[in-house]
Amino acid sequence: MSERPAAAFSRNEMMIVAAARELAGQRVCFVGVGLPNIAVNLAKRTVSPDLELVYEAGVFGAEPARLPLSIGDPTIVTGAIAVTSMFELFGYYLQRGLIDVGFLGAAQIDRYGNINTTVIGDYVHPKTRLPGSGGACEIAINARQVFVIMRQSARSFVDTIDFRTSPGNLGGAENAARIRREQGWLGSGPSVVVTDLGIYHFDESGEMRLDSLHPGATLDEVRATMGWEPRVAEELRTTPDPTAQELHLIREELDPEGMYTK
Repeated sequence: MSERPAAAFSRNEMMIVAAARELAGQRVCFVGVGLPNIAVNLAKRTVSPDLELVYEAGVFGAEPARLPLSIGDPTIVTGAIAVTSMFELFGYYLQRGLIDVGFLGAAQIDRYGNINTTVIGDYVHPKTRLPGSGGACEIAINARQVFVIMRQSARSFVDTIDFRTSPGNLGGAENAARIRREQGWLGSGPSVVVTDLGIYHFDESGEMRLDSLHPGATLDEVRATMGWEPRVAEELRTTPDPTAQELHLIREELDPEGMYTK
């Protein structure tokens, strides 16, 4: 690989680009707020132009002219296939199994992809009260696949999450498959986690495995920011650098003020 300037791109930009690329070939994506929002909109402008964006507010097939500020931003209605109530969106689309990918963020995640967005610390007397589930739990159990994007730190990648907001592979793939059958959940659970250090997929046991390390990141850094000893692919790849087009779209069109990338 050719040398690149140290400041050619930020780790946040690398994370967003890597997450967007994971959506190549996907068709219908339920978009979460925050980092998932910019990653999915980048994917639609690059690797997945036919991607249908679904927003919790009740919009299916969104064609936002700019990056939506929230799920209630009027721009998400632009060019949409359908605008419905939240009840209809969840009942007629998500719970019928019509969503290919649910793209979520998280405050905490464990080795099996279980997500916490509810509370840090004790539930009754928390250190931090988080926004909660919103539609994340329903997305996690009913979307065919779940993608997660989040910054990696020892506080976010923990051995035991403080609250299970959205189930991943629970205590392992076999147990999770049984519970999904018993509960009638439609989804197969988490497929990929993208952080500012690398890309993780899930092995046959349902545990996260580091498959790709971002440029500039090290295995020592990965280990220092996780609450467990990570599984690492035998042939660990290096994530390709962002292209000039991807960086232009992020910096000039999607996030010109650097809200997500700085």
